[in-house]
Amino acid sequence: MKVTESPLLYAYDQSLDDWVDWCGQRGFPKFMAKQLREWIFAKREKDPQLFTNISKVAREKLSEEFDWSLPSVDTILSSEDGSEKLLFRTRDGLFAECVVMPSEGRTTLCVSSQVGCRWACTFCQTGRMGLTRSLSSGEILSQVLLANEKMAESGQKLVSNVVFMGMGEPLDNLDGVIEVCRTLTDPKLFGLSKHRVTVSTVGLVPEIERLGQEVAVSLAISLHSADNAHRGSMMPVNRKYPLEVLKQTLLEYPIQTRHGITFEYVMIKGENDSIAHAKKLVKFLHGLKAKVNLIPMNAHPGNPMEASEAERLREFQKYLSDRSIPAPVRYSRGQDVSAACGQLATKRMEDLDLEPHKVARERKKEIREGN
Repeated sequence: MKVTESPLLYAYDQSLDDWVDWCGQRGFPKFMAKQLREWIFAKREKDPQLFTNISKVAREKLSEEFDWSLPSVDTILSSEDGSEKLLFRTRDGLFAECVVMPSEGRTTLCVSSQVGCRWACTFCQTGRMGLTRSLSSGEILSQVLLANEKMAESGQKLVSNVVFMGMGEPLDNLDGVIEVCRTLTDPKLFGLSKHRVTVSTVGLVPEIERLGQEVAVSLAISLHSADNAHRGSMMPVNRKYPLEVLKQTLLEYPIQTRHGITFEYVMIKGENDSIAHAKKLVKFLHGLKAKVNLIPMNAHPGNPMEASEAERLREFQKYLSDRSIPAPVRYSRGQDVSAACGQLATKRMEDLDLEPHKVARERKKEIREGN
């Protein structure tokens, strides 16, 4: 099926100020802007004809001038652990993914902020795809709406936690991500706690500073090594923003959670899992209120890296814990369907054994051919 981008404005992209301007330009009361946002995000209504406290004239204009469709779901892959990966297509036919992870008492959604990623971390499939473009705020919010629609249909708990840990570097899409975070934490819209919205970054220093100034959410740093040369070989971002620059910014960051800043540390066999590495990590964390999530490496095709052995992981964890650094081991969900940390690469079931750059090439071919 050929995909054509709608010429209409995308309803989910509109900020409160955008709606205020739209209402004013068309002679509608400006207070209607808040009502529209509540219909869209709090009541999750996609048909403006059902906005019962909005005038009929306004409802007709809304239907005529805006695209109210959510992204089309190409494929849903269900993991044995109960999580589900949604491969969806944007209005211009691009592919991205989000992952729904239900558990007792909560539903966590891992959202993508970009199509691909430019940072090329050595342990991540997404980075091997390259970057196509950032997603708009509405394209990110629509992932939450899609997930809520799916959960409501099955009688399960709606999304209670959102983590920006899917495809892309969120802070490369800072304006969009800030708008999304404000919408998610607005008590009259999604109403999520600031503790339940987490933005993860490879460490873009100016953007971290601005994020902390403009919106209150939890911050996670994708760290993986506390040695500049070593981290630079794993994560090219470190050559631009070395560890000492990153740490200074984090020391000044406004803490939003009781455990402080979360550091993500992928445990890779023979790469970053020795006690010597743990010692450097402890030194880097000195003075910071921090928690370290230890994440066993999630293997993917074409990458020889393996997860640390269980004994080595326990030794590393104990070294941190003995120095009063919380260091839980986080086993990623959705590994069997390429939905785990570092595995998102727009794969369908038949693509799970393919290298990510090959999948990216196939997706681009589909888009060119209009499939």
